[in-house]
Amino acid sequence: MVGSRQRPDGRPESVGRVRVAAGLLAGVVAVGLCVVLVDTYVLRAEWWQVRHTVTGEPVAPQSAVGPPPGPLAVSWERATRAHRGSVAGYDGVAYQVARGQVVTASAHGIEARDARTGAPRWSYRRAGWSLLGWTSTGSRVAAYFERDGDRGDRALVAFDALSGALLWRREDERPAAVSRTTLRWPSGAGVLLTTDEGRRTVFGVSAVTGNRVWRLALPHGCRLFEGGAHPSDGREDLVALGLSCAGPGDGGHRSRLLAVDPAKGLGRWEKRLGARESPEVSMLEGVTLVSDGTALRAFDDGGRQFGVWKGDGVCGDLMCPGVVTPGRLVVVYHPDGTGGGTGDGGTGDGGTGDGEDGAEEAVAEGTGGEGARMEALDVPSGRVAWHRDVPDYAALAQAGGQVFALRPRLAERLLPAGVDIVQPGDGSTTTAPAPFTMDPDLPGVRPWLAAAGGLLYAALPQAAPRPDGGARLIALRGGLTGTGPPELGGVPREDWPDACALLKKPDLAAARMTGYATEPSRASAGTVRLPHPVSCTYEPRGGRVRTGGGRGSPAPEPSGSGSASPRPSAGPEQAVPDGDGRKRDGPETDDPKKDDPKKDGLEREGAQEPAIAGLTVSVRWVADTDAAASWMLETLQAAQAQSRRRRDIGADEAYEIGPTAGMIALRVGRCVVMVEAGRPPGAAARFSRSVAYRLRHMAQPGSGS
Repeated sequence: MVGSRQRPDGRPESVGRVRVAAGLLAGVVAVGLCVVLVDTYVLRAEWWQVRHTVTGEPVAPQSAVGPPPGPLAVSWERATRAHRGSVAGYDGVAYQVARGQVVTASAHGIEARDARTGAPRWSYRRAGWSLLGWTSTGSRVAAYFERDGDRGDRALVAFDALSGALLWRREDERPAAVSRTTLRWPSGAGVLLTTDEGRRTVFGVSAVTGNRVWRLALPHGCRLFEGGAHPSDGREDLVALGLSCAGPGDGGHRSRLLAVDPAKGLGRWEKRLGARESPEVSMLEGVTLVSDGTALRAFDDGGRQFGVWKGDGVCGDLMCPGVVTPGRLVVVYHPDGTGGGTGDGGTGDGGTGDGEDGAEEAVAEGTGGEGARMEALDVPSGRVAWHRDVPDYAALAQAGGQVFALRPRLAERLLPAGVDIVQPGDGSTTTAPAPFTMDPDLPGVRPWLAAAGGLLYAALPQAAPRPDGGARLIALRGGLTGTGPPELGGVPREDWPDACALLKKPDLAAARMTGYATEPSRASAGTVRLPHPVSCTYEPRGGRVRTGGGRGSPAPEPSGSGSASPRPSAGPEQAVPDGDGRKRDGPETDDPKKDDPKKDGLEREGAQEPAIAGLTVSVRWVADTDAAASWMLETLQAAQAQSRRRRDIGADEAYEIGPTAGMIALRVGRCVVMVEAGRPPGAAARFSRSVAYRLRHMAQPGSGS
C-alpha cells in the first residue's frame, strides 16, 4: 500500500501542485490573450490609427483651358510638409488635377481639395504608417501604406475619388514599380497593377472590388525595377513598365520597356533599351517617352519609334519635359548628342536609336551649347516641325491648344520664375513673370505644372518648414493687365529704381569706402529691357585701394573699352566718370591723412585690401502691389535652407539669408532688394538700413525714379 503525504488541512500534496500549475497556465493564457487583444484591437486598430474624412459636396469638372497670356496672380496656395519616413527615398510630394479636384499625395497620406478654391474635400492618414505609393484610374484612387519600421506590415486602400469613401482594403498586395519621384505606380481601365515579392509577375487588381482579375508573367530573366526616379507610367488604355533583364539572349542589354493593356493584362509590345539602370518613363496622350541614360526615345501606341535624341545627358538628372498637342509632340531636351527626331518611322524593333525602325534620322541644327532646346515633332511622320533654343524649363503642361512652360528664372538677375506660353504650331512665345521664386534643385517635389479651368497649377520645392522642407502648390489665374509690359507683370519700366542710386556718398563714407567704383549690371525680361541697372557692385579702383604712403603707383583701372589706362585723381567732392559714362562715387586721393588705415580700416601692406568686400546692391523685383512684393519675398525666404527675420533694418520686411550675416533681402513698398557684403560681419545689415532709408525717401515708383 502506497500512501501520500498529507498537508495539515488533509489535502494530498500532488493535488496542490496540479492546481498551482493550472493556475500558472491559466495566467499565461490570459496574458497571451490580452496581448493578442491589445495588439488587434488597440495597437493595430483602425479607430485610433486612421484619420479619415469624407465629403458629400458635389464638384464640377473643369474645362481643359489655362489662363490667358499676360500677368499672373495667386488664386490660392497650399504648403505640404515633407515626411521623413523609415523608407529612404519615398518622402516626396506629388499632385494631380482631375475631375475638379487637386489630389496631394505625400508620406503623411492623401488628400483632395477643390481645384477652384483650394477648400479641403477629403483626406486619409494612418498614424505610424507612411504612404509609399498611390495611383488613380477612372473615379477610383488607391494608396499603399507600410508601417514605419516594419515593411512586412502593409495595406492597400481604395477610395471613391470624389467623396473619399473607403471602398476596400487589402493587406496582401504590393504595387508594381512605384516611382520614387512622384510616388505613382501605374493603373488604367479600372485596374491597379501589383506584383509579387520577386517582382517577376504582374497582377491586375480591380479598383472597384480589390479582387485580382488577371495575371501576367514577365519575360524569362526579367523583373520589375525595385525603385527608380520614374520606372513606369500609365494611361487609361496603356501602361509602360521598365524591366531589368539578364541572359544570353538579351544581346547585352539589361533594361527593356514592356507595354501592357491594363484591361486585359496582355503585352502590347516590348523594346530593348541601351542601359542597365532603371529608365524614366512618361506616358502622354498616344506617345510613350522613355529615357535610359543613353537616349530619349518616343514611341507611338503601336510601339513604333518615331523620335530619338541621343546622348547620356540629353535629359540631365530628370526626365525631359514633354506634352502632346493634337498630332504633335513638344519636348525639351539638352542638345549634347546628335539630337533631332527620326523621320519616316518603320515597324522594326528599334530600341537603340540606330535606325532599327527604318527611320531616316533628322538631326537638328546647332546642337551644341549648354542651354536647352524645345522641339516639335509630328507624331505620324516623326518630322521636326520646328525647334528653338529655350531656357531650361522645369515643367510643361498643355491645355486649350497652348503649351505652358515653367522657367526657374524670368531673367538672370531678377527674382521671379517665369511662365512662357508657347504656340505649338510655330513655337511663338509670350512671357509673363510668375508671382513666386523657386529653386528647382531643392528636394521634396519635382517641379510640376498643370492647366485646367482657366487656372495654372504649379508645384515647387521649398526649404520651409525647416529642417525637412516641403512642397508648395500655387494656383494661378490671370492678373490685372496694368499699364506696363506683361513681361514685368504690368508694372511700367520707369517704376524700377536705379540700383546704383540706392547708396549715396554719405552711406559709403560712413563705411570708410573712399576708393570704390560702381559696376552696374542691366537685365531684360523677354523683349523688354529695363531702363536702369538692376544690380550695382562696388569694387576698389584698379583692384586695390591706393594710398598715398603705399609702394608704387596706382594700379590701372579698366576703361569702358576694356583697355587698361590710368584714371585721373579727383578731389574729395569730385565724381570720377566710369568708362561707360556713369559717375563713380567716392574720391580718390593721394593724401595720406585721408587714407590712414587707422581711420578707414584698411590694412597697409604695399597695396591695401579694402575694408568692405563683395558689396552688391540688387533690385530683384518691383511688383504691382505691396502685397505681391511681400508674397515674392516670402517665397524667396521659404526656398532658403537658412533664413532669419530681421526687424532692425527699417524696411517693411527683411530676412537674413545664409549661414552668415552677409546677405539681406528686404522689401520697401513694392520693391524687393538684395544687399550682399562678404565682410566685415554686419556690413550687409548696415548698408541695408541705408538702402531702406533711400527707398522710403526717394521719389515713389511711378515718378520716374
